[in-house]
Amino acid sequence: MTKKFNFWFVFTAACLGMLLFGVVIISLGSIFPSVIEKFDLDKIQAGSLASILPAGILIGSLVFGPVVDRYSYRNLFLICSVLTIAGIEGIAFAPGLFTLQVSFLLIGFGGGAFNGATSALVADISAEKPGKRSANLSFLGVFYGIGAFGVPVLMAVLSSSWSFESILQYTGFAIILPLIYFASISYPPAKQKQGMTIKSGLVMIKDTHLLILGMFLFFESALEGIISNWSTTFLQHENTIKSADALYALSIYVLSLTLTRLLLSSLLRQLKPLHVLQCSIVVIFIGVFLLLLSHTWIWFVTGFVLLGIGTASGFPVILGYVGELYIKLRGTAFGFVFFIAIIGNTFMNFLMGLIAQKFGIDKYPLVLLFCTFFLLLIATVKLPNIVRQNN
Repeated sequence: MTKKFNFWFVFTAACLGMLLFGVVIISLGSIFPSVIEKFDLDKIQAGSLASILPAGILIGSLVFGPVVDRYSYRNLFLICSVLTIAGIEGIAFAPGLFTLQVSFLLIGFGGGAFNGATSALVADISAEKPGKRSANLSFLGVFYGIGAFGVPVLMAVLSSSWSFESILQYTGFAIILPLIYFASISYPPAKQKQGMTIKSGLVMIKDTHLLILGMFLFFESALEGIISNWSTTFLQHENTIKSADALYALSIYVLSLTLTRLLLSSLLRQLKPLHVLQCSIVVIFIGVFLLLLSHTWIWFVTGFVLLGIGTASGFPVILGYVGELYIKLRGTAFGFVFFIAIIGNTFMNFLMGLIAQKFGIDKYPLVLLFCTFFLLLIATVKLPNIVRQNN
């Protein structure tokens, strides 16, 4: 079939979608305390908002796959953009808790679908080689990092003169520009125009290789989530690090991860993705041990730099392999492993909370070590067989 789309136009659309996901999700985290203060929310009400967002992401991650496999990407990107705009403006103009809850759900759904669909789209338009696909997926991940690293800085600058409502209003209006771009370009044709059968879905659920790849992302997502959510608490409460320095250390982690993914977009075209992944896990171990043994801020920062370097390759490499297993149902396969990944993130963060409450936040590095051990186990025992059988 003749290719009817421009690679760079479509790749740009995917990068814009990932950037939007990063900007919107991080923005919500930045304005969350202001929302709680404005509406005088108690802990239960605030907790309901905090839980609705990942629930929306989970639903979006499940829904996007069959949609893009059946109808391609244009309509999904447009719907996600509209839902995200509606959610952002809903928070800005919300009269009460119910509107906030609906808005958080819409943003979570749109973000979850964007996150998965942009990765599936890049895998679809990349050359049928795991290194090439993983390299492009790594470059895609850079744009989430740009949003995650840049938004807190931008919010800090704007919040001195603008209310959070005004910031959200203009953010929603700004998303109209990428929405217009999404509507104006051509996308790859749908692969499964008759829709996915129940039989093919059951085959996917029973596919041992896909489950193993999903379980790797279970622990990879858990590791990244725990680092993002618990690092500042660990540094402040157990190591008497100042709040500003703790946030700085976390920002260094995000910057390290982003720059490493930029580097991997070149390296993964030349080196075997599995070898890169295995070396990355060793780097994670070194970073975790530094957190476990360190007592000074400079060594903590070094540990977070190594954690950023080590965690950068996980998603791009594994999604590259998922893209090899399911070509005709790639979107659905991506949705399946993203669903497992988000479950891992949610469950392990909940477990980290229980451990911190019962045994203390000083056990944080041990939880990271637990996740890293399973990453190493899967990467050295199971993944080589999957790679050999699919070459």
